[in-house]
Amino acid sequence: MTILKHLDQNSPAIQYLMKKDKYLAKVIQMVGPVNYQLQTDAYAFLVSQIIEQMLSKKVAKVLTARLITECGGKIYPIKIHYLSDQQLLNIGISHSKVHYIQNLTNAILSGKINFSDYLQMSDSEVIDSLTTVKGIGSWSAKMFLIFSLDRPDILPFEDVAFLQSYSWVYKTHNFKKAAVMKKCSKWHPYASIASRYMYQAKNLGLTKNVFHLYKK
Repeated sequence: MTILKHLDQNSPAIQYLMKKDKYLAKVIQMVGPVNYQLQTDAYAFLVSQIIEQMLSKKVAKVLTARLITECGGKIYPIKIHYLSDQQLLNIGISHSKVHYIQNLTNAILSGKINFSDYLQMSDSEVIDSLTTVKGIGSWSAKMFLIFSLDRPDILPFEDVAFLQSYSWVYKTHNFKKAAVMKKCSKWHPYASIASRYMYQAKNLGLTKNVFHLYKK
């Protein structure tokens, strides 16, 4: 199932954010409307996030595409379960990530992880549950909350792409958790939505030029 979402300056969350943070308001104006699609296949999304760890998006996309082909067109837990470690290694996935993917697969097949339970769980409960699986850390869990569950108030202060845009806007290289959380506290309760604009600014290449708050 495909779920499409749309954000623009008429959206209540965007109006709220623009009032709270003039710097973010400028980013929102520069980016314009944002359309996005939720990653409703939770298992496939988390597998892709494991693959993407410490890799460029371009390389990760190639490896994920190879895995989809190896699985016959769609990444399912049972299909991954019956692939040998060597088959996964031949795709180009590292030894450690092969084990991480198998850890997640076993957690799904054993019932340790049930994605439908997450719909009623708090953000912190979801993170606590996912991070019991070796290979899924806070970053992967937050990506899941933002891009799959569409939770509105997640601040991905661990994410390199987010921090690149954050540095561009606020002209700082202080990426300590406390500093980022303090700067972005005004985004609550819509930190995920603000972060989407940060990601989009980078995707559009806006961060290649110096950020000017008042320049048209």
